[in-house]
Amino acid sequence: MATKASLKTPKGTRDWVGQNVHLRDDILRTITTVLERHGGTPFDTPVFELRSILAEKYGEESRLIYNLEDQGGEACSLRYDLTVPFARWLSTRSDVQHVKRYQVANVYRRDQPVISRGRLREFYHGHLRPMIPDAEILCIIAEVFEALKIGVTVKLNDRKVLDGLFEVAGVSTDKVRTVSSAVDKLDKAPWDEVRKELLEKGLSDEVADRVGSYVQRSGELREMIKRLESDAELATNARLGGGLADMKLLASYLEAMDVADKVSFDLSLARGLDYYTGLIYEVVVVEDNDGQSPPPQVGSIAAGGRYDDLVGMYGWRPLPCVGLSFGIDRIFTLLDARRKKKQKSGGPDLRVQAEVYIMAFGDGDGFDGLLTERMRVARQLWSAGVRAEFSAKVRPKPQEQFNASDGVPVAVILGQEELEAGQVRVKRLHVGDRNVQVKDKGQLVPMEGLVAEVKKLLASTASD
Repeated sequence: MATKASLKTPKGTRDWVGQNVHLRDDILRTITTVLERHGGTPFDTPVFELRSILAEKYGEESRLIYNLEDQGGEACSLRYDLTVPFARWLSTRSDVQHVKRYQVANVYRRDQPVISRGRLREFYHGHLRPMIPDAEILCIIAEVFEALKIGVTVKLNDRKVLDGLFEVAGVSTDKVRTVSSAVDKLDKAPWDEVRKELLEKGLSDEVADRVGSYVQRSGELREMIKRLESDAELATNARLGGGLADMKLLASYLEAMDVADKVSFDLSLARGLDYYTGLIYEVVVVEDNDGQSPPPQVGSIAAGGRYDDLVGMYGWRPLPCVGLSFGIDRIFTLLDARRKKKQKSGGPDLRVQAEVYIMAFGDGDGFDGLLTERMRVARQLWSAGVRAEFSAKVRPKPQEQFNASDGVPVAVILGQEELEAGQVRVKRLHVGDRNVQVKDKGQLVPMEGLVAEVKKLLASTASD
């Protein structure tokens, strides 16, 4: 017999119920609205790919791929990200020269995640002047998190800049990617721990210290470019110079789009995946939703970069690409914490959030609860697209109805005398002083004007 302890979801997964689903869907709607405003086209791929498609694309992270049992003569694996499947699709389409696309899908990784499943990406590819689509993606990031009311900083780096720094520091070519993987841990681990890992990977003390002197720098984009260009030793490296030229171009575009203040040039950002070739970025929270208390510690909530060589790895001509991934589960964690601060009671709310609660009040033994009348009003509102609820009891008590309406912005109140006159009362709920609320009887409206008045109140509530 299964025990309660055994009836749990696998590590890194969660059940979605009630208001959690609505919040998640609101996040997705907000993001997709921004992406479609920028010309994004929806896209999807199979949940699993041929193992050969995913092989040798992720460097050290390849060990985290979920391999499936061979049941049909093909070795397959669950998709690890959405980038490689997209590149696989591009390699089969010689007719596609330029596309903006977005994809909402789960990915699967054999790590020890707290929150890691939700992914939403926007991709560009095509032969464009450098940094134009990159700048637009950074603008998308700013628009999305402004809409979600989450304060963020976008940490930027460039693989050409990073590889150039490693060359100057004395890192051999065969160790560049493994050193990148270690440096990328600086957002979670102190330099001493990262330095120890670099030594374990074969760097000398001198080279490790030189790497550390570079990768611990960060700051405003143009100021950091100026600092790196003024370093005489770094100025001789052609790879780094090319990266800085791209970053200067990016800075001018971000200033034109009024999002330059959202970014930080952070030389510790390395993005461990092997396929990145140019600009890389991660989005981190800088303030809580209420601007006061610290946010939940969720790590980066969006990330991406340029991967110009990935499509060419499948035998087709190279196609420049740049992409962005939103961590939907992490964003959900932040907004769920905001929501819970406002809730009066704990525990999961399994109800669909109604916009209107229909109540019936009356006195004496002759009051029958007006159940069928409540049903008629509910049907009228449902037909008009309004989310409405009422008590399933025949004669609900006033306090029961008021308690059940917690969080619902508008009430429609039925009384026998008002109904006989062809009227109902409409009022806003749970706004302002509790004593004032009790005394507020609401506004009498004719039954034929009910929908219009309800929608008017809902609109005023939404604008508060």
